[in-house]
Amino acid sequence: MARKIGLYGVVAYFLYGLFFYWYLFHFANTSLPFEYQGTVADPATFLNGRELMLSEDYSKIRNLLFFLSTPFEWLFYLFILLLGLSNAFKKWGEQSSKYKFVKSSIYVAWLSLFAFIATTPLSYISFTLSKQYNISTQSFGGWMKDELIDFWVNFGMMIVIVYVLYWLINRSTKRWWFYAWLLTIPFSLFLMFLQPVVIDPLYNDFYPLKDKELETKILDIAKKANIPAEHVFEVNMAEKTNALNAYVTGIGSNSRIVLWDTTLDKLNDDQILFIMAHEMAHYVEKHIYIGIAGYLLLSLVGLYLTSKIMEWVIARWGAALKIPSVNDIRSLPLFLMIISMLLFVSSPLSNAVSRYQETRADKYAIEMTKDSEAGIKTFQELTRSGLSQVNPPLLVKFFRYGHPSMLERITMLEEYEIEHRED
Repeated sequence: MARKIGLYGVVAYFLYGLFFYWYLFHFANTSLPFEYQGTVADPATFLNGRELMLSEDYSKIRNLLFFLSTPFEWLFYLFILLLGLSNAFKKWGEQSSKYKFVKSSIYVAWLSLFAFIATTPLSYISFTLSKQYNISTQSFGGWMKDELIDFWVNFGMMIVIVYVLYWLINRSTKRWWFYAWLLTIPFSLFLMFLQPVVIDPLYNDFYPLKDKELETKILDIAKKANIPAEHVFEVNMAEKTNALNAYVTGIGSNSRIVLWDTTLDKLNDDQILFIMAHEMAHYVEKHIYIGIAGYLLLSLVGLYLTSKIMEWVIARWGAALKIPSVNDIRSLPLFLMIISMLLFVSSPLSNAVSRYQETRADKYAIEMTKDSEAGIKTFQELTRSGLSQVNPPLLVKFFRYGHPSMLERITMLEEYEIEHRED
């Protein structure tokens, strides 16, 4: 049975990968509809021939890597179970200590190490791809440092999560999912509060915006929007990427408005003010808190479904997967695999909500700045610096895009400009 499950898993992954290769490279049409050709949303009007070719090639390969990476994670967890490695991890933990916390920590350490080894090749391919297309400017050493920081941060959180999770399962095999969800509420809020001041600085250096004249302009917009901001931060990303970004992160007193230094270098003040107005819209319209509420709702449904699916899978294939019961730590790879699957399946819904919020933020930015030209130039530069597709394939948009496509964003601004001109 174990061999049959493994074979079916490999064949399904192969067919899945073949489908998306065919879809992305031979079926999907990313050309602009006729009515948009020659407009400011047409990449041919602001990208040269080489940039057009590179953006198409880069996007296709990057999208294929995305669609291959997540199911590869499922296949990895499946084979951890089928090959008996989960049994071995538990045995090594039990041989090392008599304390439950130490035992579970050792299990998580081995599982995390094997996962890191298995997924690093795909991560490295993605890194080299971005280097080849001049998106990434990071050295191999810098990239490896970030990967190791990711490993240790995730490992530290995973130890706590797994220990508490299995303590809850042993306490209540029927309602553990609900108690786990209750704990995700303070845990998620705590992480969001800590991220700007503890986690993010592990990867990059943050400091107050050096251009005080620009900071004054940004804070003036914040004041008009009734945002209690005192500083704007910049982060040194030029040593890692040529892409542009700006964002608002954190909650409460740890909220931060952040600009990448690449954004400061490549955009003028008017364009930066448009971006800042967009980011401030998320604060004004409470998108952060709506996002938290949505995440908690999805978590509740996801944990419930995970508990039911785990019970069903173990009842039917527990012997083949070498999982005696739900409350045994050897079920952890199955738990992680199901969570990953549910996140993937629900991503079109969460992305659709995000795209709606981003559209609202774009509209807020244009109403606040009254500068559609700056917005259009900003989106064109974002397309150029990230080699993005202006009109991505439908499945890519559903599964990957938390923002509207550049075609939609630029077209909206162009329509606003035409209407405003007529007024």
